[in-house]
Amino acid sequence: MIKINAKRLRDVVAEAVRPGVPGHIFDSAAVFLLLFEQNGPHVLAILKADTEGYPWRNQVALPGGHVDKIDTGPKAAAYRELKEEMNIPAGQVDFIGSLGHFQTINRKDVEVFLGLWDGKGPVDYARQEIARVLEIPLAHLVETHAAAGFHGRQPGVDRLIYPFEDVQVWGLTAKIFHFFIELIHPLWRSQIKGRVE
Repeated sequence: MIKINAKRLRDVVAEAVRPGVPGHIFDSAAVFLLLFEQNGPHVLAILKADTEGYPWRNQVALPGGHVDKIDTGPKAAAYRELKEEMNIPAGQVDFIGSLGHFQTINRKDVEVFLGLWDGKGPVDYARQEIARVLEIPLAHLVETHAAAGFHGRQPGVDRLIYPFEDVQVWGLTAKIFHFFIELIHPLWRSQIKGRVE
């Protein structure tokens, strides 16, 4: 079974060429890509609520939101939103680093932070914003990535889709998943090779 290695993840993230730069003409937002162990590494994601007029209605997303005036920066906003949306306090997250900035078509600049969640709960999500919590096996995402031929190339938004159970991960969240899977690809391959040998 593949395990999360925090030190190796930190090294990879520290050396990564991150996408984007903060967009001063964009609204600033921040999200957490949280990994946790549950018979192998999983990603904690959310399905946004089915609310009329809500721009992210029924979309798979990562926990997070806008950077408010009360926040000292995007990282503080990501931690605040994680507590508000999921009831996960900062003390349960081992911070790895920033994965960079991703811009959306509706003028949002989203900084993505990587963290390891200890898996302790309970997760108590904000039901007015979130329909349900998704625990997506990282192996499933990596296998989908490989089977779709995404490795080594950036497919168009119409093709960059990661199906999971009864939902489809697309748009910004799919772009983040694609970047992360490409980033960890050498680590993942070395762990698989080590298991086979």
